[in-house]
Amino acid sequence: MGGLFMLTPTHMFEFIKDKFGKKAAPNVNLTVRDLEMGFIFDYDLRTWEIIEVYTYDWGDEEFSREYRITDGTEARYMSIEEDDGLFLVIGDKVSAHKVVDDLIERVQKKGHPPNKIEYDGIKFYFDEESAGFYHKSGQPEDQWTEMIAWDYYDEDEKYNLTIEQWDEKSFEASVGKVEEEHRISNILSRTT
Repeated sequence: MGGLFMLTPTHMFEFIKDKFGKKAAPNVNLTVRDLEMGFIFDYDLRTWEIIEVYTYDWGDEEFSREYRITDGTEARYMSIEEDDGLFLVIGDKVSAHKVVDDLIERVQKKGHPPNKIEYDGIKFYFDEESAGFYHKSGQPEDQWTEMIAWDYYDEDEKYNLTIEQWDEKSFEASVGKVEEEHRISNILSRTT
């Protein structure tokens, strides 16, 4: 039989692995806690990609993350925070001055926005004020920006409205829907 030999599946796998390099098996057990820049996932019957990552430091070892996501035609934001379980909001940036007409004057005079806000037909009620620091992924690690956030929820806590103050006269706002973690599925990293 000179020169012929039988390759078992194990030998064939080792040959291919040696020939083409050793790649780690893809992680198929990723959760929203694992999300990073470039990851893709399914939400609301569409596939989304993370194009920016922001970290918020609220002090006392409390952090949250926000992701700018796109499905190729629309960009949205997804916020994730661990607070007695995972808290997830997917929403959109809106004009802070359309949310509260006299926002700058109100904050300068009273120190905070109103306790109740009606926006887009939804009544939001003040929940909490948080002072913290913001960092955009890709910036130097020592480059954090101070800010204040005011969080509001509708009566059923299905919708969230957040107003952020970046300096004396600079405000941003976002409105989103509170979602369950299982709504984010088929998470894949860029290297998968």
